Amino acid sequence: MTHPLTDSHAVKPLRFIRRGQVVSLNNVPPSRTLLALLREDLQLTGTKEGCGEGDCGACTVVVGEAEGGRIRFRAVNSCIKLAHSVDGLALWIPEDLAAEDGTLHPAQEAMLQCHGSQCGFCTSGFVMSLFSMYQNHVCQGQPITRELAQQELSGNLCRCTGYRPILEAAQRMGDLPRARLDHADLLQKMARIATTDIGLEPDSSYQSPTTLDALLRARAAQPDAQLVAGCTDVGLWVTKQHREFAQVLDLTRVAELRRIARGAQQLSIGAAVTLSDAFAALVAERPVLQHFAARFAGLPVRNAGTLGGNVANGSPIGDSMPLLIALHAQVVLMSARGQREMPLEALYTGYRQNVMAADELLAFVKVPHAAAGEMLKVYKISKRYDDDISAVCLAINLQIDGGIVTRASIGAGGVAATPARAVRTEAALRGQPWTEATVKNAMAVLRAEFSPLTDMRASSAYRTEVLGNLLQRYWLESQGLQQINLESFTLEDAA
Repeated sequence: MTHPLTDSHAVKPLRFIRRGQVVSLNNVPPSRTLLALLREDLQLTGTKEGCGEGDCGACTVVVGEAEGGRIRFRAVNSCIKLAHSVDGLALWIPEDLAAEDGTLHPAQEAMLQCHGSQCGFCTSGFVMSLFSMYQNHVCQGQPITRELAQQELSGNLCRCTGYRPILEAAQRMGDLPRARLDHADLLQKMARIATTDIGLEPDSSYQSPTTLDALLRARAAQPDAQLVAGCTDVGLWVTKQHREFAQVLDLTRVAELRRIARGAQQLSIGAAVTLSDAFAALVAERPVLQHFAARFAGLPVRNAGTLGGNVANGSPIGDSMPLLIALHAQVVLMSARGQREMPLEALYTGYRQNVMAADELLAFVKVPHAAAGEMLKVYKISKRYDDDISAVCLAINLQIDGGIVTRASIGAGGVAATPARAVRTEAALRGQPWTEATVKNAMAVLRAEFSPLTDMRASSAYRTEVLGNLLQRYWLESQGLQQINLESFTLEDAA
């Protein structure tokens, strides 16, 4: 398979494992999405095209990567994933699940037995998410509860409202005859096609360095190349704006940027760490973040997107930044010339603009460990509870000693051109008694601190009102009131 090229840059071969065999493709353009490669180039149409922006899950596929001597399975959206990003990995699509004799995989059989398919368009995406869930939980001897199924299927939408039988199918999989994969064989084949820096030509249109030094040298040599990680935003430029890139610099294979290091004072999270893994590390230290982490898009987006990419992208409605601002996170910018460190909020200079030079990139996010007595809450307001973008996101982190607010740190999203720290509101709280009067005064300050825009997600007036209301909710929860949010809602309590 070949593609006509519109530029002079060489295109490295794309190789991945499918159905236990090495697939090798030549001249795949750097901007080609995995979905387009499957459906249009390889005529594998079991993977469906729905929204084209990573929201509906119809295009879900599963990628496998070597990790700790095993294969880690991740369900991802192929519509916004660049084809070259699966180089050296294993790939599963709907056509790959049934055995050679036609026996259905438990993910497929369970959907059949539980009548989980209605119109059928979303079914292949659900089945692939179920396959990933099966490999990561059932094959590890872990039961799939309804709660787990709801969390891991949050990135798949069914417009026939057939969720109940699909959730039942997720639980049924573990009761069916086991389907096994030969991990050792796959690992050997993946090792043979693993990407290395050897022969990484400077004029290659798609570069995937594996070391930080190689990445920084490539960035210095090609400052105009498009940086990519999970492509959960850049992918939209391809699918919605029909943009093409002459050169792409992929940082997801850089070993140093894929690590989470726990130091004496902080967590250091590499820019290539997925949102799933980054949030898992944050939740391990601050369990209160569990619900918020699960509401950051759907699982396929979190499996592909990276924390560094979300921060560097600088969207005013990016959910990780208000939280990180409230946690006093620092970012480390690096280039071949050296590095510099700054508070996360100082990174931004305007709407999707930042202080990074052309040859710089965001390498690490450093998050201080939880302080004794900190009271952290993060509130996400969106039209849809799961798999949606925030209209307002507010993170409040206070420390109260002897009834006095001794520390205050507040991050806000959706209310300014950039993610922002609520500096005036922090000052209005710091040193004050933690009373209703203090909170009412701070609510007024918070509402006046920003001048949000009106857009498709919310009006300016709504956002302003909500800001104060969320601070009031924080106060009420600090006084022991719990039945004021969906996180604490249960059907049993409502009966």
